[in-house]
Amino acid sequence: MLLLGTRPEAIKLAPVARAMAASSLFEPMVVTTGQHREMLDQMLGLLGVGVKTDLAVMRDRQRLPELTARLVAGLGAAIRTERPDVVVVQGDTTTALCGALAAFYERVPVAHVEAGLRTGVLDNPFPEELNRRLIGRMAFWHFAPTARSAAHLRAEGVPAEQVITTGNTVVDNLLWVLREGTGRSAFRTGARRVLLTLHRRENQGHRMRAMGAALRQLADRGDVEIVLPLHRSPAVRDALLPELAGHPAVTVVEPLDYLDFAATLAACDLVLTDSGGVQEEAPSLGKPALVLRTTTERPEAVEAGAARLVGTDPQAILAAAVRLLDDRAEYGRMAQARHPFGDGRAAEHIVARLAEDFKGGPVRAGRSGAKEDDGRPLGDGASGSYDPTA
Repeated sequence: MLLLGTRPEAIKLAPVARAMAASSLFEPMVVTTGQHREMLDQMLGLLGVGVKTDLAVMRDRQRLPELTARLVAGLGAAIRTERPDVVVVQGDTTTALCGALAAFYERVPVAHVEAGLRTGVLDNPFPEELNRRLIGRMAFWHFAPTARSAAHLRAEGVPAEQVITTGNTVVDNLLWVLREGTGRSAFRTGARRVLLTLHRRENQGHRMRAMGAALRQLADRGDVEIVLPLHRSPAVRDALLPELAGHPAVTVVEPLDYLDFAATLAACDLVLTDSGGVQEEAPSLGKPALVLRTTTERPEAVEAGAARLVGTDPQAILAAAVRLLDDRAEYGRMAQARHPFGDGRAAEHIVARLAEDFKGGPVRAGRSGAKEDDGRPLGDGASGSYDPTA
């Protein structure tokens, strides 16, 4: 059972679902919660993901406690009905947290895709940092995208044999989509092309309004086009539309389906984002990324020189963007940096490890170090492991 509720989860679990469907050893069933209803609906068919159950738990402007309660109850009922051998969750969403908790309550082992990301600040990003730490206490398999993420898990006491470094499935899907070649870029002109994505909860309100004002100054240069796929959150729209809508150098569009988003990313010159996934996708295509946050759980891109953590101060954001647009040498160094998130085979590695561990029969949920039913210990971490230095 693969659980997903948001667009990023669909993007990153689609390669796993496809790899499982192509294997005679697995029967994948997808359960969606509808945490990002409109954005999720447009994704699933495009990515070849069929849905078994849709819980439809979202309510207008609901708060996290109410959403969490409905998700645990709804996902618990789905797990009891279907009795899967393994529940797969991805990332750090409320869906992932509640799915892991519901599976733990039902004694079904949890596989965590994109495990081990950490900022070290419990409430930044909020609530994602706490979510992923809690999932890390409940998961049985920890599929870490990078060596750094794997090290975080081992430092927290997760047994080394349950931590598998795979690369990130977002690279799998991005390369798959670009090979399909059916997306359309949202850029309209031949100006310098800047892709902007903003949505994070900790940036909303006055901070996001100030960012929007600074980015309007960037648009005033006259030699750039900014494309903004506008998140459906009312808080995001209230902050950004008054500042950016109507500017001739700003193209505001509704959320792009993933095929069109990938084409737009491939066509851009520069990315400004507070998204986690875009920090992984942009370096994979050689697109310099300015990260509009004060922390990042993906420091690998920063350390590789492909991304820069510029914070949330509006003038610092503007200055960093202007520098990259005007300094060809600086731009070239970021565009040519090595990307650290894998070789596009993460899903293959994940499915290979699960297949290896299920050879001896069902895997029991419970404390770390559990045995297979025949008493043999689980695999040693070699099966399906991605070597980030290769």
